[in-house]
Amino acid sequence: MKVLLVGNYVPDRQDSMQIYSTMLESGLRARGHEVRLLRPSAVLGAHVPEGSPLFKWVGYADKFLLFRRELRRAAATADVVHLCDHSNSMYVAALARTPHLVTCHDLLAIRSAMGQFPENRVGLTGRIFQRLIARGLRQARAILCVSAKTRDDVRQYLAIPEARLHVIANALNWPYKPLAADACAPLLSSVGLRADEPYFFHVGGNHWYKNRGAAIEIFAELRKLPAYAEARLVMAGGEMSPGLRAIAEEHRVGDAVVEAAGRSNEQLQALYSCALAMLFPSLEEGFGWPILEAQACGCPVVTTGRRPMNEVAGRAAIMIDPAKPETAARTIADGLRETARMRADGLQNAASYTMERMLEQCEALYREVGAAQTHGR
Repeated sequence: MKVLLVGNYVPDRQDSMQIYSTMLESGLRARGHEVRLLRPSAVLGAHVPEGSPLFKWVGYADKFLLFRRELRRAAATADVVHLCDHSNSMYVAALARTPHLVTCHDLLAIRSAMGQFPENRVGLTGRIFQRLIARGLRQARAILCVSAKTRDDVRQYLAIPEARLHVIANALNWPYKPLAADACAPLLSSVGLRADEPYFFHVGGNHWYKNRGAAIEIFAELRKLPAYAEARLVMAGGEMSPGLRAIAEEHRVGDAVVEAAGRSNEQLQALYSCALAMLFPSLEEGFGWPILEAQACGCPVVTTGRRPMNEVAGRAAIMIDPAKPETAARTIADGLRETARMRADGLQNAASYTMERMLEQCEALYREVGAAQTHGR
């Protein structure tokens, strides 16, 4: 099968979307398909500094004007075109004659533009942009949703028939596995931790829905318990904002918080493997890769008791209400009395999210989309 994958504009620095598209590219190619991963080139964007007010606008020109002709030419020789991120759904109009589908990771930006999240206000141009994305999704032949929660949101907020919605959960994007303490030691040292030092772990960017402030507040309550009085909190992912540092100082845990931004997969594997637990108090997600990463390393997971976090984690997690840090800390302490069971259950859950299953389901969807297009003609 000739598969054209459409990835994201590199200057946008959407790392998780780049990981998703390259994961599909390598996996499908290994299964014998002829695969091309096509991304919009930074033509105009290459001449404008990233901090310039024009940077966003020349990016729009590169992505949605200059790229369309290249996309049409590439699509003409493909059996199926897979837009790997719903933010590129405006390309659907250029693919009317080609079997195609779009992966929808979440509706957070679209719902924010609808005014559903007061904590994330969207300006006029942002609202227009999200309406165009929503229109592209409504026109798509099929939509691959990475979780049942995302599928239900697409159905509810965009009124897209369920027959066009297909749930294919993400697989792990790197071969995470438990590491022994002696193997972890040098990697932990690289982020300023001793091998025998107890710590909780958090992974996430500074997006509003990641709720990183709650991770610090919950950690501060955990430190009040004798069992965790000497524990530290490692914050990986994006650099901590001044606001987060202020929360840590307000709760008198500033000296106990370790920043570990921009770490390698190997370092993350070590941090997961030796942590007391991973704190993942997200308010919203499309999927929640860190949950599986932690479980695959034998790390107990603490997450919000709502979809899709509980959907991804299954029963192998401690579910909390992040709005109640004191109660959450007690729940975590109680749950960690069964750490051995949690590790075993987490490993079993993560092992079910295989690349083989994900790719088999993608192949079946590609065939279905192609057959529907042929029948429609």
